[in-house]
Amino acid sequence: MRIIEPSVTILDELDQQSLPVRIEFCGRICYKSEDRIDTKSAIPFVRKMAEYGHNSVLEMGVTTFTVTARSKDTIAAFFLHQPKYLFIDRLDEQSLLISGSVRALTEMALAHPNDPIARALVQKLETAHPYFFETITWGPCQQAAEVEVQRMSLAQVEALPREQLIKHRYLAVKFIVNRAVTHELVRHRPCTFLQESQRYCRYSADKFGNEVTFIKPVFFHEGSAEYALWAESMEAMEKQYLHLLETSTPQAARTVLPNSCKTEIIVYANFQEWQHILALRTSPAAEPSMREVMMPLGKMLAEKYPAIFT
Repeated sequence: MRIIEPSVTILDELDQQSLPVRIEFCGRICYKSEDRIDTKSAIPFVRKMAEYGHNSVLEMGVTTFTVTARSKDTIAAFFLHQPKYLFIDRLDEQSLLISGSVRALTEMALAHPNDPIARALVQKLETAHPYFFETITWGPCQQAAEVEVQRMSLAQVEALPREQLIKHRYLAVKFIVNRAVTHELVRHRPCTFLQESQRYCRYSADKFGNEVTFIKPVFFHEGSAEYALWAESMEAMEKQYLHLLETSTPQAARTVLPNSCKTEIIVYANFQEWQHILALRTSPAAEPSMREVMMPLGKMLAEKYPAIFT
């Protein structure tokens, strides 16, 4: 049995990477297969995710576009489709600022194949990253040529006015916490999440040290009677789990694992949502284990992006 402290890391170095590299880095947390990452692994990984329909992984790749349509009617028709999971700002009567994930953009185009803006966005993305769309056959959409799409760089996004920046600047944060904390994190529905999977991870394997890792509880002081009781309970749960693995699959054995189990989760959201999360999860009324990681995260974000988080 291993006991560790919780931690939080801002993954801002991912912002400088390509879409497939970002998606692979986040996606491999589910299976704890980060050891398979190399300079050539990203594209095969995302190609497989797209082929198998593992669309939640493709939510970890968000990009921003400016869109200009020749006709105001084209803009109006796009809004009538009620675009899902995209952040949209109207720049003028014929221009939009749009941010969306690979998944959201693809599903928008599939749901509305004759919408020129939806198709033009996907065509722009497909030109740079064809492996996301190899299993999709697009029909003709002549009006897509009437839409001009430009993909924005990170520097261009960060130069946006504050009211636009907070909606179109995304940031990934990695938490190493207990599973009770992740149960609360995933309630923030505008975010995207990828989490270490107890269904696939076999903690009796060498790469996990042949043991279960638990997060030290914030509620009990080490050396107290309560802490000793907690540790005894965790040790018993680990023993039962490892015994079940001798005859069962990880997804069956995990049914005895408690909330105190260590898990890793990447949360991906725009600045606006991170502001909301911090407001809720750093308040005195928030759950203590959540505050234990959110208070340091708030300080880190304030240091990195003082104009947004102070």
